[in-house]
Amino acid sequence: MHLALFQEKLTEKKVRCRLCNHYCVIGDGHRGICKVRINKGGQLYSLVYGNPVAKNVDPIEKKPFFHFLPGSTSFSIATVGCNFRCDFCQNFEISQAPVDYEPSGVEISPAEIVHLAKKYKCESISYTYTEPTIFFEYAYECAILAKQAGLKNNFVTNGYMSDEALKKIAPYLDAANVDLKGDEKFYQNLCGAHVAPVLNNIKTMKNLGIWVEVTTLIIPGYNDSREVFDWLIESLGKISFEIPWHLSRFFPTYRMSDHYPTPVEKILELRRKAKQAGFYYVYTGNIVGDEGENTYCPKCGYKLIAREGYIIAENNLVNGLCKKCKFKIAGVWK
Repeated sequence: MHLALFQEKLTEKKVRCRLCNHYCVIGDGHRGICKVRINKGGQLYSLVYGNPVAKNVDPIEKKPFFHFLPGSTSFSIATVGCNFRCDFCQNFEISQAPVDYEPSGVEISPAEIVHLAKKYKCESISYTYTEPTIFFEYAYECAILAKQAGLKNNFVTNGYMSDEALKKIAPYLDAANVDLKGDEKFYQNLCGAHVAPVLNNIKTMKNLGIWVEVTTLIIPGYNDSREVFDWLIESLGKISFEIPWHLSRFFPTYRMSDHYPTPVEKILELRRKAKQAGFYYVYTGNIVGDEGENTYCPKCGYKLIAREGYIIAENNLVNGLCKKCKFKIAGVWK
């Protein structure tokens, strides 16, 4: 066990966890919603520090990041656990920790994670697959060492971390892809959370200089209606029309394995709608070969980056500018 950050001592050996927007009040011997932070004698501990259940070398496009070091690889790590309970989770085998979870296996130190990232010639470390917020202490120490080693750091996150946690990691966090899943009804019914903290954190990340991209998994009957999608357009547009927005096709999984996949036509329709609303960069996900995988100049329409799945087939950016009209394309290009 590793002493947890962001804990507030209460009476009767209770502790309030201030890591995320659930702000769990945890009694002695009990755990928070994530199941991987436990109160022992009035002290809060992380059960997952140094215990990654996944570590891989991934193309950065897989996260997905399309405006952050395109064509590079990222050393990706995750531990068990999540602070959401999404019925459609594609990584539920590792995200949904059992109530009696205990760490096992050989501990891997933050220094070793950075060493592996350098060894495999990655340009960044991705804290991904599950929810990086719940292994914050581990990610934070990795991120500090990564920056010292010349690597960048990114979170693939549900965006539910507390303001305190976000501001602590911000000096070391270069990018975040945040899931913006739906409206308040969607969050309450399918995730066990609320949407307002996610929108607030996207805005805060932008203000702190963290590069932000957003992903929305489009699930038929839940967040693909005109009312919900118009609300998403309005809410994200209030923050920035320059945020790259990935609209991904849903496939049945976990507790929604009896549902049906998102029709391709629906994703294409919503992409057109978002672009018409003023978003500069709107992408389609889980539709290999679609033009929505490519990056186009919002000023002249020139194809800047051609993608085939996770492969960069063509890159016409010159120092972050459109090769044709010299329009500045928002992103982190080196």
